Amino acid sequence: MYEKKLIDSEEFSRIIERLVSEVIERHPDGEIVIIGIHTRGVHIAQRVKRLIEEKLNKEIQLGTVDITFYRDDLMKMYDQPEVKETNIPFSVEDKNIILVDDVIYTGRTVRCAIDVLMDYGRPKKVELLVMVDRGHRELPIHPDYVGRRIPTSKEEIVDVKVKEVDGEDGVVLKKMQNL
Repeated sequence: MYEKKLIDSEEFSRIIERLVSEVIERHPDGEIVIIGIHTRGVHIAQRVKRLIEEKLNKEIQLGTVDITFYRDDLMKMYDQPEVKETNIPFSVEDKNIILVDDVIYTGRTVRCAIDVLMDYGRPKKVELLVMVDRGHRELPIHPDYVGRRIPTSKEEIVDVKVKEVDGEDGVVLKKMQNL
């Protein structure tokens, strides 16, 4: 397995700061709610929320979504899927939602997350914030806020690491070595 570190923890923090600035630029009144997609999207969402609250001196609501049972490939990918909690402790009706994930690839995860949101109501607007956009979309879904665009081949894996789960922040590109 070939592995290359693309983003270290220092750059990771700078990227989140920039993403927060972009969100505030579009929503200076802070009239947003933030929803993270499990697992790493939730941790990134928590950081984004905390920074926006500090900069705007305003409380921002945070929710989480688990897309496990919304996947169209659930049985192909998992014998025993790990189900996490969807927790949206507020109405999404007529809200500006910032949906947060670590990596966007085909767009299928985001589609599932939007399906979950729609089960909770009709938001005013849904914007997507991702740490990494690696391309190869299969659906017409594109992020509004992108930490870094990393062109990849389909054989490569982009692994976003967050210290809450992985013990460190960063982004690693992995590829299987040809034998």
